Amino acid sequence: MEARDDVTLQAAYAQEMEHRLLPFLATALAVALFSLMDALMKGASILIGAYSALLFRSIIGTALVFPIWKLRGGRIPSPPNLRMHALRGAVNCGMALLFFHGLIRLPIAEAIALSFIAPLIALYLAAILLGERIGQRAVIASILGFAGVLLIGLARFDRGAFGPEEAEGVAAVLASACLYAWNLVLQRRIAQLARPAEIALAQQMVVAAILLLPAPWLASLPDWRILAPVAGSAVLATLSLLLLSWAYARAETQALVPVEYTGFLWAALFGWLFFAERIDQATLSGTLLIVAGCWIAAPRRTEQTAI
Repeated sequence: MEARDDVTLQAAYAQEMEHRLLPFLATALAVALFSLMDALMKGASILIGAYSALLFRSIIGTALVFPIWKLRGGRIPSPPNLRMHALRGAVNCGMALLFFHGLIRLPIAEAIALSFIAPLIALYLAAILLGERIGQRAVIASILGFAGVLLIGLARFDRGAFGPEEAEGVAAVLASACLYAWNLVLQRRIAQLARPAEIALAQQMVVAAILLLPAPWLASLPDWRILAPVAGSAVLATLSLLLLSWAYARAETQALVPVEYTGFLWAALFGWLFFAERIDQATLSGTLLIVAGCWIAAPRRTEQTAI
């Protein structure tokens, strides 16, 4: 009898641990897909501009998500949810446009490194806007991750002064990071109110609607060679949005935010593969600190929310 009870307890413990880790694993996969999407969007943005690349990605993304939303019994959101979707979509539009504008002018890994100021800001925005308690693990993890980013940034500055193009890229990425911090907090809030398919569709639709307004004057029509990476980035962005919406509905913002730092590892890899961007010793040292921060955050107990 006691042996049977032990087996039952072990099974229950294993199931509980799986539930705790799944949001982290989903977030890590989403970050990897987003990094690959960044590489595809950088190539497209170089050829047709960040605005046009984001416009067509959003249109294709809307077409991809709409059937999923419909098949899952999608209904028009309530007015409060519509307002939340509109706000998050607008924040996301500005964030993405600024980031891809900066990405044209900077290596992918360095742009991602600069954007890592966002999760640090988001921890404290979550405390202010969502009433989340800042845990010691989350603070330590974020400090370690930020230290890794700082190490990489200092090495970049030591190699020489920025020209006007690089300075514009840095300014755009830092402005995008501020919006991204806000987006992370809104992501947690909307994830508790709506299903992942609705969230992904609303974001794609709002971004597309905003960008379509000046399209007659600003849009550049891509040829078929550009449509392939843009369509690929739309698929990756859609999958990432679905995964993040699922994860943020099941774990607190401060628990998942440090996992965002793994994006640097993927950015360094894809930057090297697609654009031959070099990875130096400072980059490798910084990634060790980033991974250490994520490891500290991962064992943290997460809040479970059923949707």
